[in-house]
Formats: sequence, C-alpha cells, structure tokens
Amino acid sequence: MDALHITSPLDAATISKMHAGMAVLISGVIYTARDAAHKRIIQALDRNEPPPFDLKGQTIYYMGPSPARQGQVIGAAGPTTSSRMDKYALRLFAGGIRAVIGKGNRNPEVLAGLKQHQTVYFATTGGVGALLARSVRSAEVIAYADLGAEAVTRLEVVDFPAVVAGDCYGVDLYESNQRKYRKGR
Repeated sequence: MDALHITSPLDAATISKMHAGMAVLISGVIYTARDAAHKRIIQALDRNEPPPFDLKGQTIYYMGPSPARQGQVIGAAGPTTSSRMDKYALRLFAGGIRAVIGKGNRNPEVLAGLKQHQTVYFATTGGVGALLARSVRSAEVIAYADLGAEAVTRLEVVDFPAVVAGDCYGVDLYESNQRKYRKGR
C-alpha cells in the first residue's frame, strides 16, 4: 500500500484527503505532549494565556520518549495510550489542533470531535519506538521542562509512519475493523 506524504502543520485540504485505514508519512513539525503537559496547556487556555506553541494546524504526538544516547537526536520515540488524553482533546481541537498521534481507541466524544473540528487521529505502533526515532531529525524541549519525559518537545520529522485511525468523516478504524472481523467469522 502506498502512503500519502503529508506535511505538518496541516491544512483542511490535506485533512480532507485522508480516510481511516490510509498509511501516511508525516514530515515537518510535530509537538509531543502527554497527560501532565495537556493539563498545563488547558490551564493556560483557561487563564486566557497563550499555550506554549501556536495550536493552529499543529500535530500533537502522545510520545513516551526515552533519553537520547550520545550522538543521537532522541531515544526511543514510541506512542503512549491515546485515551489518557481524551479529556483534553476536544478543547485542543477547538483551539486549532488538526492532528494527534498515539495508539489505541478513542472515546465516542473524541471521535465526534474529529468530525466537528476537521481533525484526524493517527495511530502508530507501540513497541517500535527505536524505529520511529529514525524519522526524528531534531528535538527541542520548548515548555514545561520540569516535567522531564512529559515536557512539550518540538520535533522535526521526515517520513514519520502512521495510519489514519480516525478521520474527519467520522470513521473509526478500530471500530470498523472489529465490525468486519465479527461479520467475517
């Protein structure tokens, strides 16, 4: 299967080309953020303060990083469980986030939010963080350094592999594949 090459930040035209099940190769800038960073970003928005980066069109990767060895840009760069960020997702979509990357199912509200805000959910495979790190060309902590591995990091990536798991048309790859499996049995 051929992968769609896309560049982050994303625009509406690019998002409209993606459908659940498509393979993508992401190049450009993505930001890492997990639970603690999401909480702080939402708190900043609640106080009418600017978030640590402009959310418009951006991609957030729910990454569980490991320290870089000498001479490396980053250590393993695997995904963490996306559902942990579900309570923050709709607010970030409304703020302009256009894509998120992680692993696993999302709740129905987040899936509806993808459609409402013309956003996409990419999944990547857990357990292959060392391979995913090969796509990272630079990594710079830009906010919440005190959070260590949960700090917000700006990554420049080239051909970062992912699959569209939830598209802007309301299709959930996890659910549709489970339905196909049940039918096929």
